[in-house]
Amino acid sequence: MFVQRQIARSELTPFFYQDNQSKFGLEFSAIKNSLPLSNDNKLSVTYRVESGCLGPDGTDHVEKFCDFAQKRIQSLDSDHIAWNIVPRSDKNLPEMQYRAIGKIMNHSQADKYLAVFGKSLDEFEIHLSDKLAALINEYMGH
Repeated sequence: MFVQRQIARSELTPFFYQDNQSKFGLEFSAIKNSLPLSNDNKLSVTYRVESGCLGPDGTDHVEKFCDFAQKRIQSLDSDHIAWNIVPRSDKNLPEMQYRAIGKIMNHSQADKYLAVFGKSLDEFEIHLSDKLAALINEYMGH
């Protein structure tokens, strides 16, 4: 069943983030007044899965597991989250990465984005980790 939540006008005011090298704005006035959001306005979450979490033969399974997990997780918070579950082939890239409106976001920025929807990033990450652990067990037949 589709449920809409109206976003209050006060939640749509622009605010800015400052990082060490640059300043960029995330304009919440671009967010539609109802959910689900357009893909451009959703928080894009890339989760990179380590092959080792799938056991000693994880490298043989990680691609298929990511496809499996993507199908099962894509509906989770899909009104404001776009998921991308991929193998972690480059250890220099973070395990989790956030983007919104074409900008990479740090933890604090993603937390502020989710706060618009009444969510905390820390709770979101715990819920995601728990969900992925359950999916690993399901995939491995446990």
